[in-house]
Amino acid sequence: MAAATGVLQTPLLDAEGPNLLQKISEQGGYAYVSMTILAAAGDFRAAEASRDMAWEQLHSGPWHSVLPIWRDAYSMACLHVAKFHYVNGDFREALRVLDMGLIMGGMVLRKDLDSAVEKASAKASALRVSEEALAKAECRIIREEFHEAEVLQVLPTKSLSCKIVGKKSALSLEGFLRDYFLSGSPIIISDCMAHWPARTKWNDMDYLKRVAGYRTVPVEVGRNYLRPEWKQELITFSQFLERIQSNDFTSAGPTYLAQHPLFDQIQELRKDIIIPDYCFVGGGELRSLNAWFGPAGTVTPLHHDPHHNILAQVVGKKYIRLYPASLSEELYPHTESMLCNSSQVDLDNIDEKEFPKVQDLEFLDCILEEGEMLYIPPKWWHYVRSLTTSFSVSFWWSDSGSSPVS
Repeated sequence: MAAATGVLQTPLLDAEGPNLLQKISEQGGYAYVSMTILAAAGDFRAAEASRDMAWEQLHSGPWHSVLPIWRDAYSMACLHVAKFHYVNGDFREALRVLDMGLIMGGMVLRKDLDSAVEKASAKASALRVSEEALAKAECRIIREEFHEAEVLQVLPTKSLSCKIVGKKSALSLEGFLRDYFLSGSPIIISDCMAHWPARTKWNDMDYLKRVAGYRTVPVEVGRNYLRPEWKQELITFSQFLERIQSNDFTSAGPTYLAQHPLFDQIQELRKDIIIPDYCFVGGGELRSLNAWFGPAGTVTPLHHDPHHNILAQVVGKKYIRLYPASLSEELYPHTESMLCNSSQVDLDNIDEKEFPKVQDLEFLDCILEEGEMLYIPPKWWHYVRSLTTSFSVSFWWSDSGSSPVS
């Protein structure tokens, strides 16, 4: 029998639903199970109630302590709610609910969520009407001019005055392995991204709105994650783009889509990039693929990461400062376990009395230009500031001796 065109098909939910409900009952989720049975029978209010119950469980304590079954329960509830919105023709709201399932839910029903997103996206795109006709020049992401003399005034002290990160054009894999990977040395690689569709598409505001405008994404608001005013919000991609276009810095600071697995969530954008061959050097495997998208002035404070990292600058420019792992003690890491990979030093406003060792430390730095990649070895400390509106992709990978990420 042919599938109904006005219904979201959820074959995994249909097959796995009874088993998931049994596991949820075993964890005391009797009310959730009752509401979900009613939702499956066509009760919209019950579907929303079950989603609210699962949401409460996700926020009942630290994220790592949440039982995986409640993440799957949240995915299940989001699918039920999205079905109602879809059949009523509210495709944007269906997408918002499905995105919440992708962001907060578990993996058991992931294929159902992905296929439902694809179907709802197609319907939403077919109905999309531009609310105002933007001139072609206004559709570009990058509209601000870049003046290096002005940039130097906002960078940390001594910037671009010491050692500049080296640059190689179309570096061979053998050269990368021999001269930089094995020695753990940063390097900028140019002329290696021209074939990426993202190089042109992501500087087109209309394209980004068309493929991702209705999707819900998590953003950071505030100067950076170490500041007390920093917070997170869930907004649509179109709302995020409007903030960038209007240079809307709230009183709390800029809005930044930072370290988010956007390409797992939005497959159209994933098709615009290609994993660099450098990420397979060392015999390891890709661990993380994240987006970094925001206006000029966004800052990632001084920190280090556990894996090899290629930072690909697709749109715009960034300033990056690097300190080797051997200087960790002099960079005053936070003592709390959650922040132990972040420095207490604010490079934009160094307290020389509290951190007397910092000013005399040697570092490497650079301006990463559009179309360039920067290799950052594991444990190297780095500070990053966007100099223009910027869209970057980070590729983390492990070598063959690393243990898997949990």
